[in-house]
Amino acid sequence: MAAAARPGPEELALLEKLLGLPKGNKYGVQGERKVPVLQTNNGPGLTGLITIAAHLVKQARKDQLLGSTAEEKAVVQQWLEYRVTQVDGCSSKEDTRIILKNLNIHLEDKVYLAGNIFTLADVLMYYGLHHVMAWPLFSALVVTTGTAAAAERCASHLSLCRQEGELNLFQHFQAGDLI
Repeated sequence: MAAAARPGPEELALLEKLLGLPKGNKYGVQGERKVPVLQTNNGPGLTGLITIAAHLVKQARKDQLLGSTAEEKAVVQQWLEYRVTQVDGCSSKEDTRIILKNLNIHLEDKVYLAGNIFTLADVLMYYGLHHVMAWPLFSALVVTTGTAAAAERCASHLSLCRQEGELNLFQHFQAGDLI
C-alpha cells in the first residue's frame, strides 16, 4: 500500500467551500512533511491541518462542528489528533488494519466519532480515509480485521457522495442527511 495522502491545500480548499466560505484563502505547504499552511491577511499564517480547519469552522460560524459540551470538544480534538498522528502517518497495510480496527471498536455503539453528533472530526477522518476505501484490497482488509460495521457506514456515505459525482460528505451534513 502506498503511503497515505498527506493533507494539503486541496483538502482545506474543499472544506472551505463546503463550509460556505468565500474563496480567497491562500493555502500552501511547509517543510519536509508538507504541513498545510494558510496565508492570512491579518497577521501571521496558520500552520497545521487541525488549526486551519478549526479556524475555518469558526470563520463559518459553525462552532457546533467542534462540539457543544466540554466532553464533546475533547472527543472531537482527540479524533482530530488521531487523524493527523495516525491516519496521515499510515504507511502500511498493517497500519491501516490497526486504524480501521480502532475506529470499528470506537464506533460499535456510536453513530459518529463524537457520539451522536456529526463534527469536524468526522469530516476530516472521512477525507483522510476515503483513499483507503478506493484501495482494491479494501474488502479483503475489512474481512480480515473485522471492521465491517465502520466500513459499512463509511461505504454508505461514500456511495451517497459518489452518486452525486463528488466525494463530499459534508454536503450531506448541510442537507440534513446525516443529522
